[in-house]
Amino acid sequence: MASYFEQQKNKQMVHLRKLIKDLPPFTEQFFRGMSDTTAIKTRLAYAYDLRIFFNYILDFKDGFEEKTMKDIKVEDLDNIESEDIDRFLEYITYYTKPNPENADIEMEFQNDENGKARKLAAIRSMCKFFYKRKKIKANPAEIIDIPKIHDKAIVYLDIDEMADLLDEIENGENLTERQKKFHEKLRVRDLALVSLMLGTGIRVSECVGIDIDDIDFKQNGVKVTRKGGNQVILYFSDEVREALLPYIEQREKAKVKKGHEKALFLSNRGTRITVRAVENLVKKYSQIVTKVKRITPHKLRSTYGTNLYRETGDIYLVADVLGHADVNTTRKHYAAIEDSRRRSAATKVKLRRD
Repeated sequence: MASYFEQQKNKQMVHLRKLIKDLPPFTEQFFRGMSDTTAIKTRLAYAYDLRIFFNYILDFKDGFEEKTMKDIKVEDLDNIESEDIDRFLEYITYYTKPNPENADIEMEFQNDENGKARKLAAIRSMCKFFYKRKKIKANPAEIIDIPKIHDKAIVYLDIDEMADLLDEIENGENLTERQKKFHEKLRVRDLALVSLMLGTGIRVSECVGIDIDDIDFKQNGVKVTRKGGNQVILYFSDEVREALLPYIEQREKAKVKKGHEKALFLSNRGTRITVRAVENLVKKYSQIVTKVKRITPHKLRSTYGTNLYRETGDIYLVADVLGHADVNTTRKHYAAIEDSRRRSAATKVKLRRD
């Protein structure tokens, strides 16, 4: 039987093929050409973004009024100018579309700098691909400036909030009456899951993919499959171990649906827990602990990264444990902490004795 990650990858491949069918036929060559150098999630994102771009071209570009998506040929890219791409980026700041299920309802869409940069990257990559193969005369996207990305402050739980979150999961005192009905059954699982996330910085997609056999209590380690398919061991503390052991004992007695026998974290229905379910349970508990911070599984990862960097001051260690391919990504995220450490260093060296 295929592993969880292989199953997910296969589903994504099927979905990608469906998306490509909705794009101009020549784009199939582009996606095939990048299949060995990019992750499936990247290709999916490109497919979504190119669909938005070509729909815009069909709606607003002169000369494309009578065309459909299937009519667009690779040579038509020569009729798309850099100014058209500029207008597209301005357009997607905010736009509306009729709801496919109810034409009387308008659906709203917005894109910030990150969203625009991702869509420009997709257009650039496509144009570069066909330009290098001499299918088009120029790459109109190459001269478009990437939208300036404004760095956002890292949102994370401080020490007290982290303790409050785990306490709330354990006792459920402030949950609604409806939530309390499920709490006793789920609290051991939830405490184990959130403790593992806070104690390792694991991605939510990695967490839901863990199998029972991936846990090694002799080493206090868990095997995870990272982006790109690489497998690594993440090590956890005795505190995380103490949260996991009661759940493992409970998990051994659980009724499990066929096909989900290997899954470590189970849903209430006996199936492998989903990313959405983890997002919902983190939201449920964290809203009680803090009203001003929007805590997601990714913010739990940020909490771990922040704590690890403050304790060690080793940006390379943080990058390695979090699975960042480029340490500059890590450095950018924790620049504020790095600056604080540099400021404190100024007081360490005395020029004259007191």
